[in-house]
Amino acid sequence: MRFEVWAPLARERVTLQLADAAGHGAVAHAMARDPLREGWWTADVPASDGARYGFALDDGPALPDPRSRRQPDGPDGLSAVVDQDAYEWSTPWLGRPLPGAVLYELHIGTFTDEGTLDAAAARLTPLAALGITHIELMPVCPFPGTHGWGYEGVSLWAVHEPYGGPEALKRFVDTAHGLGLGVVLDVVHNHLGPSGNYLPVFGPYFTDTHHTPWGSAVNLDAPGSDEVRAYLLHSALGWLRDYRLDGLRLDAVHALADTRALTFLEELSTAVDGLSAELARPLFLIAESDLNDPRTTTPRPRGGLGLHAQWNDDFHHALHAALTGESRGYYADFAAEPVAALAKTLTRAFFHDGTYSSFRGRTHGRPVDPARTPAHRFLGYAQTHDQIGNRALGDRLSATLSPGLLACAATLVLTGPFTPMLFMGEEWGARTPWQFFTDHQDPELAEAVRNGRRREFAAHGWAAESIPDPQDPATRDRSCLDRTEAAREPHARLLAWHRDLIALRHSHPDLSDPDLATVRVAYDEGARRLAYRRGDLRIALNLSARPAEIPLGGGRGGQVLMAWEPVEPPGPDGVLRLPPESCAVLAGG
Repeated sequence: MRFEVWAPLARERVTLQLADAAGHGAVAHAMARDPLREGWWTADVPASDGARYGFALDDGPALPDPRSRRQPDGPDGLSAVVDQDAYEWSTPWLGRPLPGAVLYELHIGTFTDEGTLDAAAARLTPLAALGITHIELMPVCPFPGTHGWGYEGVSLWAVHEPYGGPEALKRFVDTAHGLGLGVVLDVVHNHLGPSGNYLPVFGPYFTDTHHTPWGSAVNLDAPGSDEVRAYLLHSALGWLRDYRLDGLRLDAVHALADTRALTFLEELSTAVDGLSAELARPLFLIAESDLNDPRTTTPRPRGGLGLHAQWNDDFHHALHAALTGESRGYYADFAAEPVAALAKTLTRAFFHDGTYSSFRGRTHGRPVDPARTPAHRFLGYAQTHDQIGNRALGDRLSATLSPGLLACAATLVLTGPFTPMLFMGEEWGARTPWQFFTDHQDPELAEAVRNGRRREFAAHGWAAESIPDPQDPATRDRSCLDRTEAAREPHARLLAWHRDLIALRHSHPDLSDPDLATVRVAYDEGARRLAYRRGDLRIALNLSARPAEIPLGGGRGGQVLMAWEPVEPPGPDGVLRLPPESCAVLAGG
């Protein structure tokens, strides 16, 4: 097989160190410069699946392949050959597009106690029965130790070995597809973890031209950036092609410093659309972006980046503030009039669309054109790994909200105009926290992470001893789902509510109508009540602790399709009378 590596920083030689699958019998093979590709070195050497190998630059130590498909011994170990064609797929798959989807964000390491892809695959049937259409996996690239969030990966082409490695990911995807579930993978292009990151030895993968919260920026526009962009792009395409994934979630694209006329994101979206045509199945890219810029998902022919969707944190922040009353940090602007903020996001997607952001100390965002932007291009959610795990104690909404308010949150997410997404366990109101945890093997790095976490929250008034230690295995263990909750009240009732809402979304085309301009909202800030129309359906919510009278107009009763507490249809006056902290979905009227 051909081994190749981009190593422009090698001065005289690059040597391939090749051993058997157990790492024994290593033999050195000289690599030759590729005359057609500057900085590339190649060697044609017999090798089989599982063979261990590494590249030594100028007689230095053997380092893992930057394009490694497998790291059996973790980020610092040798790479292993992977025969991508060896796996026999059992499920023919034509794909599942994003419009009409209901996503479920899942972390392999805490979805089950075992924390493996195979264990997670065995738990997918209930999600298909719930009505979920796509699983959104948090990152699976190799990272230090056994347990972590996955955002400090270093081998962007490989699968974390404690999760099960490459074949386990293929088994997971195959199982999901057999149940009719698409699979989306969260990938991180804006930074790489500090531990096991040998890319700077090979070439200019990073640049000091720009700086990010993680240090030097990934090199997307400085000298050598052509190859770095190709590295990221081919990694992305590899996930979609070799693992039959249906889409990618791109972490924090606002942190991709890129001044080139043709941006990396445009290049990536073009390539993914091309691969979709080649494979004859839908593929999509979902951005996490803090820019509030509709050009992120505007099609390329109209001057946009061409990504297919993006997370909508403004909707989350408005919903969170309305439910909890929290007003610190980035919630401040939303908390001033939270119900009004929620109403604005339901009709305009962004709250900050050219408005002043006190958290940023400047004007932020630009308006979305509801007439030209399909609502499914925005993901709506009440909870995500970020919005739970980045809290001091990793507490979910269920730690403080009543079941009625949790039902209201679910109703807003699952009957709202955006593509809905749930975070694992949210469907039954899981009360297990989801905390920040790491497993750094470098003692100095582990201590730096531990102290940094404590300092961050001490600035907000938290006592250092109350912040969970990210390195303590108990922090991860506390974050694992407790499925026995789902059979107990009030969890079982919440689970049934989610199931019925998702079924309603799938059966009523009005709830997946992409026309954002048709959403109509009425609200009363002081009374904490809100109602909106989706075609023939009307959704009413009472977020207050008192009964509410919600005028729906029309003078006709209509049919109550769903209600958290028993309610009568509106009378001749068109008024719906809702109990405290409850909601209802009506048809007609």
